[in-house]
Amino acid sequence: MAHTADLPADQVLAVSRRIADRLLDVQRRVNEQIDATQSELLPEVRRQLGYPEPEPVDLAGLGNVRIEGLDVVVTPEAVASVLPLSQASADTTRRGRRATAEIIATTDDRLAVIAGPCSIHDPAATLEYAEFLAAMRARFADDLEIVMRTYTEKPRTEVDWKGFAYDPYLDGSSQISVGLIATRILMGAITAMGVPVAAEPLNALTPQYVDGLVTYNGVGARNVTDQTARERVSGFSSVVGFKNSPEGSIETAVQAVIAARSGHEFLGVDRHGMTAQLSTTGNETGHVILRGTKDGPNYSAAHIADTRAALGRRGLPEVLVVDASHGNSQKDHTRQPAVVRDLAGQIAGGETAIRGVMLESNLVAGRQDLDQRAPGSLRYGLSVTDSCVDLPTTEAMLEELASAARARRG
Repeated sequence: MAHTADLPADQVLAVSRRIADRLLDVQRRVNEQIDATQSELLPEVRRQLGYPEPEPVDLAGLGNVRIEGLDVVVTPEAVASVLPLSQASADTTRRGRRATAEIIATTDDRLAVIAGPCSIHDPAATLEYAEFLAAMRARFADDLEIVMRTYTEKPRTEVDWKGFAYDPYLDGSSQISVGLIATRILMGAITAMGVPVAAEPLNALTPQYVDGLVTYNGVGARNVTDQTARERVSGFSSVVGFKNSPEGSIETAVQAVIAARSGHEFLGVDRHGMTAQLSTTGNETGHVILRGTKDGPNYSAAHIADTRAALGRRGLPEVLVVDASHGNSQKDHTRQPAVVRDLAGQIAGGETAIRGVMLESNLVAGRQDLDQRAPGSLRYGLSVTDSCVDLPTTEAMLEELASAARARRG
């Protein structure tokens, strides 16, 4: 993505819109050719198989009864053709995956830290935060492997904004093709800075649009029981973690790890967006993420010991990542430092199971509500989903975790 490397942040959506318009025109033409070819060939296939001509059937009210619209979307292959990975981005992802995988495997004695906004929604603020993390990576490189949260898909318990990839203009217009392209541009820019990125994959297709750019994928608490999600990440090239369920089930996450570490055969999609049978080898980096529960935290030494025991009983490596936000902070960003302090004490005391920590962090502390009728009224650098800590607090927590990693090494 060399031609977008120096793209001003305020032009990301405009450029994404132009690319989307061109690619959507191409895709419509491709679809017309597919329809024409199938209309020509499929009747002959029926005849060759000995099937009679189909009788006229009234299909009214049987299909797409509740589908209000069906729009063409850009394909992963088309987007990658226009926005190929730069060498700098490829190198960042390759190094980030190797380092994070080695930390999870305990062959690297540093600590992984996945830090960043609960969700990204503003290209300018996103890139400014990435610059901050680039400086933190340089400062703490001996002790921490820092990866940036660039979550553009948001699971919703009921109904709410679904994320930058789905609604990049924050106004309910749902310009998904624009959002997918803008996501790739932003991840390309961040990795070109030397900062590896993390994401949360919510469906079968979106990961294809950022293939080669993501170092770490975290399967969220709402999706950890989804067998199709477990199967998909068994073929991911990234490092993958599974959060415990919202109710606090560690066993659910352990089951997900076992499933993801195994090979699978399942229906998926290829880079052209076409249905395909996928065969996977299994992802040996799969691990549990403790994120707390709706009733309270689960990061204490006793919780860590219980999780180690649960993993050991199933013959899995006794390693895990702890999320300092969500249930562990009861979604109160001011509690994250206390969680980190406790974890740092455990790590400095020699706890080897804790291989990583997740932080929800942004330019400004707290959160704000998104009014899709007036997205321009948002405060710059402030989360529109879960509350986050600010940069000074993030830096202090990173310093504490780096010190703990050094102490554990000693």
